[in-house]
Amino acid sequence: MTMKSHHHDLRASVAAASRALAGHGLLIGTAGNVSARAGDVVAVTATGVVLGEATADDVTVVDLGGAVVEGTLAPTSELALHLGVLRSAPAEKVSAVVHTHAPNATALSLVLDELPVVHYQQLVLGGSLRVAPFHAFGTPDLAAAVGAALDGRLAALMANHGTVALGADLTTAVEHALLVEWLAELYLRAASVGTPRALDPAQQQEVVSHAMRLGYGTTKPVSA
Repeated sequence: MTMKSHHHDLRASVAAASRALAGHGLLIGTAGNVSARAGDVVAVTATGVVLGEATADDVTVVDLGGAVVEGTLAPTSELALHLGVLRSAPAEKVSAVVHTHAPNATALSLVLDELPVVHYQQLVLGGSLRVAPFHAFGTPDLAAAVGAALDGRLAALMANHGTVALGADLTTAVEHALLVEWLAELYLRAASVGTPRALDPAQQQEVVSHAMRLGYGTTKPVSA
């Protein structure tokens, strides 16, 4: 496989993830961005692209310093955020970044400093989700704030802005973005009738220990 075709496949996968997120209502118009790392390059959606209609040509490839390697369009204004995350995390654990303006999670970012663990599935993301303080989009301050909020987590909310979700691959990052939005909707529905009850540390540890014993989340053959 040539380097060019390799980049094309990477760009096409980022475009496909963008269309999928838009289909779920997590990306509206040109708002939001997606990236995926392969070795020393990162494919990232270009600025101004309608993400629900993205194609490989709407994705630009850059090196880890941000220099364009392939593509004709300027990368997203949030490039520093994506590169900061991808450079700092082990590639085998984080190779894809999804930034959305998902409505429920964004609504929570207006009022919460942290989304507590309201369902055991949230533990997949590392626990409670921090809300990074507001900074203008595309700024180093925002990239730094989001990086701090992601410490030990695979997702974070961005105050008055949106969310960021990470994954070892694009499929997982998209799944995590969808999980964040589901958790946010769950919290909002519960808050409409009372104070949402969070899982305490002991309950969280009980879930983790039980999941490890069962091998939860993986397929297994029927016992004989």
